[in-house]
Amino acid sequence: MTISTLIADLGCAVGATHVLTAAHDTAPFLTDWRKRFTGRAEAVVFPATAGETAAALRACARHGAAVVPQGGNTGLCGGATPDPQLRSVVLNTRRMNRVRELDTANDTITVEAGCTLQALRDAARAGSRLFPLSLASQGSCTIGGNLATNAGGTQVLQFGNTRDLALGLEVILPDGNIWDGLRALRKDNSGYDLKHVFIGSEGTLGVITAATLKLFALPRSRLTALATVQSLQAAISLLRRMRSLAGPTLTAFELMSRHCLEEAATFCGRKPPIDPPAPWNVLAEVSDYQDEVHAHAVLEACLDAGSGAPVEEVVLARSLAQTDRLWQLREAIPEAQARAGGNVKHDVSLPLSNLPDFVRAADEAVLREFDWAQPVVFGHLGDGNLHYNVGCRAGIPAQRAFDHESEINQIVYDAVHRFGGSFSAEHGLGQLKRGMALHYKSTVEMELMRSIKKALDPTGRMNPGKLL
Repeated sequence: MTISTLIADLGCAVGATHVLTAAHDTAPFLTDWRKRFTGRAEAVVFPATAGETAAALRACARHGAAVVPQGGNTGLCGGATPDPQLRSVVLNTRRMNRVRELDTANDTITVEAGCTLQALRDAARAGSRLFPLSLASQGSCTIGGNLATNAGGTQVLQFGNTRDLALGLEVILPDGNIWDGLRALRKDNSGYDLKHVFIGSEGTLGVITAATLKLFALPRSRLTALATVQSLQAAISLLRRMRSLAGPTLTAFELMSRHCLEEAATFCGRKPPIDPPAPWNVLAEVSDYQDEVHAHAVLEACLDAGSGAPVEEVVLARSLAQTDRLWQLREAIPEAQARAGGNVKHDVSLPLSNLPDFVRAADEAVLREFDWAQPVVFGHLGDGNLHYNVGCRAGIPAQRAFDHESEINQIVYDAVHRFGGSFSAEHGLGQLKRGMALHYKSTVEMELMRSIKKALDPTGRMNPGKLL
């Protein structure tokens, strides 16, 4: 069969106007968000339903074409970018963007995979409910991509990763069969929990086309504070204190190094709220279900240095506008880093008790080897997830860090492994980190993963070159 027949079959599956083949049309879908990876594809297709997706996958199976599922194309590891050497079809889910059902009695929402995270959160709020997953890219990332990478974000502390928010999935298998697992049940012990096979699989086992997700009550008050501490150990002590005093109302606990906060403030065109910033800065949020007075009392008690809180200075947001300004600084960090030329990124997780030793060891090892390096550390301290990035000091071209990327990665990932952590916390592996699994996962674990892949995708056509 020829390329022209493949394109014709895809046109029959999704409609000819929803199949792109011209280079200038497909180009935006063939490069990842960080511009690290660029691939090629015979076509980019946009199915509007699960049935059209199934038909497109059957067409690709007949022609032996690889399939690369893609949502908002906001990933950081090249997981939604096709391999430049393979004959691929990019299957973009943006036309599958409907909210199928909002069930406030059951506190669930069923949405299609191409629904943006922001649209999902807005739909939940319109029903006086909260969908807690929150990411800086939520205006453009899609729930299908969030599920495929098991995204985390800033509210994992109370609500967990995307995996913890999913009740059921609709998935198109590589042969075009449809698995309808859209169950809105909190309990179902009727066999293997198949949804978890596909969550975090990065499109290597099938295409998620819809999901049934958990909703929660909207908090009556949401208050945020920025606090400075002198050490990572002090930040962890503050986290322990806030967990004890605030309990489940503590919904976010973000960490930013001095360098991160200064860079983000410059990017936003303003001074840091506490100037100069301390070595470490914590952004904490309380979501209260009583009222704002109670929320203020809880937050002030947590951050009261006079009663033992290990803080130096505190800025307490007194309005929603002030809260938004504080969060803008945290969410601007990735874009600020990109504007500065980028850096070698690491998305790692460790036991909280080992975080200070890891950062100390990684800093020492990186700076011993590269005296021009600048560690850039921030992340979701509440769940042990750090973005330990390595850039260049002022005046040094950013490219120097990328020229030494493999050496930097080995230093950082060896330290992560030594302190009992994972080299990927929430971004997935994609193309960027797929080789790391061979170094840091056991032979048994790798064989189990390969067995699942072979069982569901025996010809290896689903998103090849990713994850494994």
